[in-house]
Amino acid sequence: MISSTNPGPGYAAVAMAGRGKAIGSAAAKKSTSRSSKAGLQFPVGRIARFLKAGKYAERVGAGAPVYLAAVLEYLAAEVLELAGNAARDNKKSRIVPRHIQLAVRNDEELSKLLGEVTIASGGVMPNIHNLLLPKKAGSSKAPAGDED
Repeated sequence: MISSTNPGPGYAAVAMAGRGKAIGSAAAKKSTSRSSKAGLQFPVGRIARFLKAGKYAERVGAGAPVYLAAVLEYLAAEVLELAGNAARDNKKSRIVPRHIQLAVRNDEELSKLLGEVTIASGGVMPNIHNLLLPKKAGSSKAPAGDED
């Protein structure tokens, strides 16, 4: 009667994890980021880390960093789209701070959101007061018979 716990020299022992899955097998799942799960470009994990480290609250829910990343990504995309349009209007292929300033200040909602924000090298909005504009010559409505 041969009973041996060692199967022999040509047999590789495989450690088993629960439910018969081998540890380190080829079927191991590759980790996917929370950003890719949510379909976002902004880093959900980094935002979660900042929320926890910032002491904004004692606990941070699982959905909070995903939601915040989505909001930040939307705002960035909105500003970049408008700034790209401003750059194209100025016949430029590169977005500079001036284009971001023009984009933000020409959009009512973004201007309200970023009302107290100063954009470095953004310049000012072009504006000429109505009193400084030249008078139009043919727009006088004087009656024809009142000339002295």
